[in-house]
Amino acid sequence: MLELIKAIGLGLVVILPLANPLTTVALFLGLASEMNFQERNRQALQASIYVFAIMMVAWYAGSAVLHTFGISIPGLRIAGGLIVAFIGFRMLFPAKPVGHSVEAKHKHDELETAQEPVNIAFVPLAMPSTAGPGTIAMIISSASTVRSGVDFPAWVLNVAPVLTFLVVSVILWISLRSSGAIMRLVGKGGIEAISRLMGFLLVCMGVQFIINGVLEVIHNFH
Repeated sequence: MLELIKAIGLGLVVILPLANPLTTVALFLGLASEMNFQERNRQALQASIYVFAIMMVAWYAGSAVLHTFGISIPGLRIAGGLIVAFIGFRMLFPAKPVGHSVEAKHKHDELETAQEPVNIAFVPLAMPSTAGPGTIAMIISSASTVRSGVDFPAWVLNVAPVLTFLVVSVILWISLRSSGAIMRLVGKGGIEAISRLMGFLLVCMGVQFIINGVLEVIHNFH
């Protein structure tokens, strides 16, 4: 049981800086300002379900995609490291305020012109805000690393990913449900400060990803 908790904790440490629910909260508040309470809760639940589904697909189908396109694990590590480091760099030195992505702008324009309620759960809340390219690359790479041999028992490796993704989805759901309270408590400045801290962690993780990939390439050539 202790090993399961350790594995879930490790998974959360890796995924949460990339998922960064607080930036999704800021985005959600900007896009859902005209929605009623029930509609907000529905969008929050749907976004959480979509995030769980995306991460599960990335974990279980990622290796098949890599095999189909002939992408090696070191290649994925280097590419994933570049993506993660780039996302971290953008969070550390943002050109635009939190929640002002191209997808968010398009969805905001759609909300202004639409006669009926627009679904914001999948784009941009689930993807790319929470389960974006960096998160997916990290999950696929982690899945490949885990299957190639780690110190956890087989049952932990089968259960831990599902529970980790479930915990991330629940954290996102709670964050979106409590978005108003979080914004009042932390404020925009607080969210930006936390995002910059997460960005620094992501730059470090991305660089380490690249180093591991390069070392693996060197090891394979020897």
